[in-house]
Amino acid sequence: MRPKIKEMSGEVVDSNPYSRLMALKRMGIVNNYEEIRNFSVAIVGIGGVGSVAAEMLTRCGIGRLLLYDYDTVELANMNRLFFKPDQAGMTKTDAASQTLAEINPDVILESYTQNITTVDGFKKFTDSLTRDIKGNATGGVSGVDLVLSCVDNYEARMVVNQACNELRQTWMESGVSEDAVSGHIQLLIPGETACFACAPPLVVASGVDEKTLKREGVCAASLPTTMGIVAGLLVQNTLKYLLRFGLVSKYLGYSALKDFFPTMAMLPNPQCSNAACLECQREYELDKPARDATAKLKAEADAEEASRAAEIPLHDENEWNISLVDDDNLADVPAYSGAGSSASRDLPEGLFRELPDAEVVDKTEFTEDDFVQSGGDLDELQKQLEALNAF
Repeated sequence: MRPKIKEMSGEVVDSNPYSRLMALKRMGIVNNYEEIRNFSVAIVGIGGVGSVAAEMLTRCGIGRLLLYDYDTVELANMNRLFFKPDQAGMTKTDAASQTLAEINPDVILESYTQNITTVDGFKKFTDSLTRDIKGNATGGVSGVDLVLSCVDNYEARMVVNQACNELRQTWMESGVSEDAVSGHIQLLIPGETACFACAPPLVVASGVDEKTLKREGVCAASLPTTMGIVAGLLVQNTLKYLLRFGLVSKYLGYSALKDFFPTMAMLPNPQCSNAACLECQREYELDKPARDATAKLKAEADAEEASRAAEIPLHDENEWNISLVDDDNLADVPAYSGAGSSASRDLPEGLFRELPDAEVVDKTEFTEDDFVQSGGDLDELQKQLEALNAF
């Protein structure tokens, strides 16, 4: 295992694991990539999507990862990415922590092997979320910046939804279909967007018990490609959200059969069955005047800054005397002329324009008789043209 690195550096050397990441800052994509070390992300479900998402965030240098799962690694999981055969029998959270610590020892890893759908598991889940990156209690508010749900059932999603609504915690949900050829990611902001209970899946809304859908001896299909793509979309959205660049997707679907990526946004349901969600909606509406005022001030400041930038010349120095001419004023620009023309006299001494004025050439009519009288040979001219074309 490599030693820990105290500060991120953009130095381009083979021994710097952050040089390619810090290049995002140098290229103007991210204002301050080092901020990623200040963020805490909780990943619930360390399966086909969650384990790959954890690895990606670890390689990106995230400050702190909280990993939640109750299951163990099986050889049946080897069709997926991340886990290795020698980890069979280990809890998924411990196996993930072992691998991630080797990849990047700078990341703070917290492993929670528990079932969050039980009463005791839910309490431990919410308690762990209310601690900051130093392990200190936050007084009942969330101590993480984002929660990623990578679970494979409706019940667990509803538990994450409940915890995040109670803590006013922004989270992202993800999933892959049972036929392994489609998936999605979704951003959920309590009060601002629909929570997971606002628009339940059709099967749940129809009153069908989800557990009855699984047949004895039949398991869901899974492709490492589909899960890897969904994990990549999820982490990409996470980075954009945390580091404030690009457009953060509210909902992004993926269909592998047709390479279809539908997007949409879902507003909260005023008749949502989740009481905590309704409370978040009321708070969001009460804060609307303050948000609108802040947005107006920001828009005015951005407009003023853009106006000042427009007044400043792009280049204070013009070593080559380059100037731009408006298309409407092209008549004032001397025509491109051949050697000996008035325009050619503006060139430095010893330089002249090789090509003649296009307008002059167009107006000049050449005939075969003119060429023969000048002593030329058509066959010889053809040979010269073919020689030129050979280059």
